[in-house]
Amino acid sequence: MSTSVIKEIEVRACRGGDELNSLDAVDAIRLPGGSRPDFTVITITTEDGVKGTSFGFGALDAKAAAAAMSQVKPFFIGRSAHSSAKNMKDFELFDRRWNHVPIYAYAPFDNACWDIVGKMAHQPVYKLLGAAREKVPLYVSSMFLPGPEDYAKQALEVKAKGYKGYKLHPPGGLDLDIACYRAVRKAVGDDFTLMADPVIMASYEEALKAGRELERLGYKWLEEPLLDVNLNGLKKLREKLDIPICGTEVIAGNHYSVAHCIKEGIVDIVRTDVSWRAGITAVMKTAHLAEAHGVQCELHTTIYHGLEQVQLHPSLAISNCEFFETLYPFDDFQFGTKSQLNIVDGYVMAPTGEGLCIDYDWDFIDKHTVAVL
Repeated sequence: MSTSVIKEIEVRACRGGDELNSLDAVDAIRLPGGSRPDFTVITITTEDGVKGTSFGFGALDAKAAAAAMSQVKPFFIGRSAHSSAKNMKDFELFDRRWNHVPIYAYAPFDNACWDIVGKMAHQPVYKLLGAAREKVPLYVSSMFLPGPEDYAKQALEVKAKGYKGYKLHPPGGLDLDIACYRAVRKAVGDDFTLMADPVIMASYEEALKAGRELERLGYKWLEEPLLDVNLNGLKKLREKLDIPICGTEVIAGNHYSVAHCIKEGIVDIVRTDVSWRAGITAVMKTAHLAEAHGVQCELHTTIYHGLEQVQLHPSLAISNCEFFETLYPFDDFQFGTKSQLNIVDGYVMAPTGEGLCIDYDWDFIDKHTVAVL
């Protein structure tokens, strides 16, 4: 009988760019697009030689991200890939005792374990989770563009491709943001789904003004108008606005903190993902928690298409998630895998195969690896 006991773990730090030099952090946080971000790759091998792999977040410096993940590595050695719930629970104590890794450090290990479980069962992971559907409507999100004309042009392009919605990450500054929101609505018309994600505004007052205008323009939701941990501000904003407030994507604590946000009426729609929120196991916990309270759980983009292919599995197993999100354009994030998301008529289709159903481009990954831990 085969065993899923973990014997070896490899943590790779990988540069997105071909030059393999680190990014300038001050410039990088502007996130204008046009360059590949750093990434990490975790590979877990069982005693019987079954391998599971997952991309992980690379932050602004993959070496730093991989160093954090290396602190998770010892925890998983000798554990069973099948014991996802036990592993997640036991890690709470392991991490609390002076480890305190970043919120993105645990997820790729959990994802890689699910890859192993699926391969051993000869099934795609979404079926093991309990399939809810075979395709998911796709909306795409902009990077931070210069001005209204740029967003309007991109939104028209997105609509023409048949995608089901477009979300703006506006450039910042209340007046400019509102000008962008107006330009996009005018360009695409009233019947196309739009969302707004300013990734925190300067103040509660500005967020309230933006929210009022977004209501007038018929936007579907306002995402992270204030920092996720600004619970009082978000609650006050939610009480004043009719447009749904969407949040919790970067708040620590996974389903524990989301439970508090739901109970206290902090947001209308909760967020989670398989990168920043502890992997597939935690995503399913959060989604089921939200469903029990009649709350939508919209999965946040994982940035890299190598991770979006992981995220597709819980997306297909969750009933209270309306959309699948990717950043746009795809070029900056579509690397490191030979397999790609299968998009048909604006829907992301269920994958075929075993485990996470991802065919990695190891030549690309090897070329961009700058450290192995």
